[in-house]
Amino acid sequence: MAWARLASRSRLCPAAADAVSRAPRASPSAPPPPPQAGHADPAAPPLRRILRVPQLHSAAAASSASHARLLGDRWQRLGGARRWLGSEASAAPAPVGEAAELVEVPLAQTGEGIAECELLRWFVNEGDQVDEFQPLCEVQSDKATIEITSRFKGTVHQIHFGPGDIVKVGETLLKMIVGDSQIVSPDNIFPSSDKSVGVESAVASNEGNAPSGTLSTPAVRHLAKQYGLNINEIVGTGKDGRILKEDVLNYAVSKGLCKKQSSSLEDSIGQVEFVEEGKSVPSVPFYEDKKILLRGYQRAMVKSMSLAAKVPHFHYLEEINCDSLVQLKARFQTENKDNTIKHTFLPFLIKSLSMALSKYPMLNSSFIEETNEVVLKGSHNIGIAMATTHGLVVPNVKKVQSLSILEITKELARLHEMASHNRLSAADIEGGTITLSNIGAIGGKFGSPLLNLPEVAIIALGCIQKLPRFDDDENVYPSSIINVTVGADHRVVDGATVARFCNEWKGLVEKPELLLLHMR
Repeated sequence: MAWARLASRSRLCPAAADAVSRAPRASPSAPPPPPQAGHADPAAPPLRRILRVPQLHSAAAASSASHARLLGDRWQRLGGARRWLGSEASAAPAPVGEAAELVEVPLAQTGEGIAECELLRWFVNEGDQVDEFQPLCEVQSDKATIEITSRFKGTVHQIHFGPGDIVKVGETLLKMIVGDSQIVSPDNIFPSSDKSVGVESAVASNEGNAPSGTLSTPAVRHLAKQYGLNINEIVGTGKDGRILKEDVLNYAVSKGLCKKQSSSLEDSIGQVEFVEEGKSVPSVPFYEDKKILLRGYQRAMVKSMSLAAKVPHFHYLEEINCDSLVQLKARFQTENKDNTIKHTFLPFLIKSLSMALSKYPMLNSSFIEETNEVVLKGSHNIGIAMATTHGLVVPNVKKVQSLSILEITKELARLHEMASHNRLSAADIEGGTITLSNIGAIGGKFGSPLLNLPEVAIIALGCIQKLPRFDDDENVYPSSIINVTVGADHRVVDGATVARFCNEWKGLVEKPELLLLHMR
């Protein structure tokens, strides 16, 4: 009965029947031996080994054996082609000379908690040859910018998304033709756990060397998707039948999905004049609202600030005298012989902050709300808020307690360079324990920062400004003053702890020579 069901399945596969009719027949002088029931030839192809016939002890044995013999004869006439059943398929690379496979390249999981990414740019085009581990595209998640590389060597068949599109994890980015031949046969297209799930079939083009399909750019396909149109129903007017943007818009107009605007009216916008009481009055300018979709780092800021707004904050404002720090920084810059290094105040503030955190580790911790636990972090991974053209991002300098001021300076330069080109990795952003917001580098005397959860403290730095101060003899003198604002999670840190911590940090900044006592 099993062979009867299998034989009925084979009759439902017209592709297989056509292949049988087209296949060359074996010579009559050397007919292939039929398969024997219950005894599989160990040298037979894989299908022959899979389709083993059990010992038959009933009247149905003859019928089942005849089905097996019929399949075996057809199999031999096909030249021993290794064709697997779809339910038993395990993807194997196509041998030389056989048809290639069409595989899907999905967006893989790029990080914990990441459900979607924005496609920034493609490094390949449809029809390009791609090698293993060659970069395909660049995507940006809420945390970092990532390059997607190819697992296969083959040809780009179809690109599914364009720059600016939001791609969910698991969605197909593109399809590739993998194998020695560029002809995609339906017999070679099966789902594979190693390559893709639900791979669609493709048919060879008339020329036999390029896959057929609708010619269009990802942007045009995205436009058709926005109107809910099937792009295969649209007739292209471009070269070789390529579908253009105008084709999609015209088709949408014919379906009543949008209205076509007069080109002459568009050209005359801004040039129309109204006549009132015989006088020519220029038209009133038209101001249109515009919606902007927040993406990348901006979307991450929406999430983090929405969470931070639910946490009770405690802010503590202090001013620090930076006269000694200004002099020390000037001497460092004078003695600097490396033109690639520029000394600033920030590395000194970061190193002194790490010294103060060693004495008050509660400020270098994270709070687990579900279990009411505080995790005291062993490393001082101090984050630096950076404003870029792509949004606010907070990379962090790892293990500051083990770095020198010069090493911190170099790491800050590297992070700033990577952030300005949107090249920060997930490792650069993850793992922060406390954050510095240097708003004074842009302007402003002080701010009230919001926590970068799950951290329990954040510090805003104002600009250093010259202000009049009194000495012990009540004489007025100019002093370099910086305002710092410490924001803390009041569920974990009390005001007294923040004040003592700030006093410790202030003493190290005002007398930077004290850092030598704690250097390792």
